[in-house]
Amino acid sequence: MFDFFCNLRPVLTKNNCNMRRITFLLLLFCSAAMTSIGGGYQVSLHSTRNIGMGLIGTSLSYDASTIFNNPGGMSFIKDKWSFSGGASLIMARVTFQESGENYQAHLVHELNTPFYVYASYKATNNLSIGLAINTPYGNRLSWGDNWQGRFLIQNLNFKAITVQPSISYKFKDIIGIGVGLVWAYGSVDLNKALPIDYTAGESQLNIKGNTVGFGFNAGLMVHPVKGLSIGLDYRSKITMNVQNANATFTVPAALKGQFPNTQVAVALPLPANLDFGLSYEFNEKFLIGINLCYVFWKQYDSLVFDFKTKTPSLGRTATAALYQNRMIPRLGLQYKINPLVTVRVGGYYDPSPVQTDYLNPQTPSTNEIGLTAGLSVFPFKGFSIDAAFLYLIGMQRTGTYSPENFEGTYSSVFYIPAIGLTYSF
Repeated sequence: MFDFFCNLRPVLTKNNCNMRRITFLLLLFCSAAMTSIGGGYQVSLHSTRNIGMGLIGTSLSYDASTIFNNPGGMSFIKDKWSFSGGASLIMARVTFQESGENYQAHLVHELNTPFYVYASYKATNNLSIGLAINTPYGNRLSWGDNWQGRFLIQNLNFKAITVQPSISYKFKDIIGIGVGLVWAYGSVDLNKALPIDYTAGESQLNIKGNTVGFGFNAGLMVHPVKGLSIGLDYRSKITMNVQNANATFTVPAALKGQFPNTQVAVALPLPANLDFGLSYEFNEKFLIGINLCYVFWKQYDSLVFDFKTKTPSLGRTATAALYQNRMIPRLGLQYKINPLVTVRVGGYYDPSPVQTDYLNPQTPSTNEIGLTAGLSVFPFKGFSIDAAFLYLIGMQRTGTYSPENFEGTYSSVFYIPAIGLTYSF
């Protein structure tokens, strides 16, 4: 597969003439479906109230957001109907510094607005049903057409949405169990340059594709004593099998036979999560909670893809990712100032699952510290206007993507305001 590129040394813009530049694109394609503000590629902006409390939620059941965070808590919602919806605005600055050089590049992290909509209904005193719609994956970013890593990535646009119908049942107001079926849809549009001279500039490769996947969400919530809530939730792995993504090559006419426009199949793994939460309501005003989120990143160990049209330069290839499992600790506090205003603060630490030898510009994953604050205003009974702000610091990290010997230092800062509405009756 690599021989054709190596025979093109006169037309290559760089001497490193192996097919791994094409291989890496598909690694990007997989990760593009998962790029986010987290230490890996997972977004957790699923409730404005929970954002304000350090993104905890596994042991909380004060509104319909528990459908996603822990469906076992849905039967503990006091009101017959509960609705919650909102959106976040992700603004970011990510910097790449080439090792040993003065060269710098800044990722243009275009405005992203992940959203959520939840609704729950208490059919009986013990049985509740609900529906969750949110966007746990999705991103739009650009490093620019001419930056030094353009042969790895230039820009991408990924959109994803999940729909989760759920059911929950509680026993004697002490134990609640719940389960939901998750349907996921995603689409991606990605561009990168190819190290081949072209009359109109450098050659290009574009990938466009979409797919659906299925998983489940199961949770348990226990209220052993007054004020204490314990939650456990498991969200399963979802494999997004893209069978017919379109691969479009813009190359010199003489090379069209080696790089025909074709289709490619690839499996995109979205890893499982196991969350434990504990919260205690000291009185009607003050609540504190912790959350431990264990992400099964090792499920993303490699990427196998297969071009439908086979040539000496295109075929079936496997690329290692070798992510590592990680634990995310979170802490949140809530204080009701008066019947009209409730305030929240929180924080968490999100360690990167990406090994130093696989650090790359499409998932410039660093260890991150998140600081949050939020409030809710209740203009009338059952209705609240919720607001939150997340300040996320990506600690400076130096690494190399070894297959391409692309080395540099990454740092990032994210500013994420969120707004939501909650209504229960």
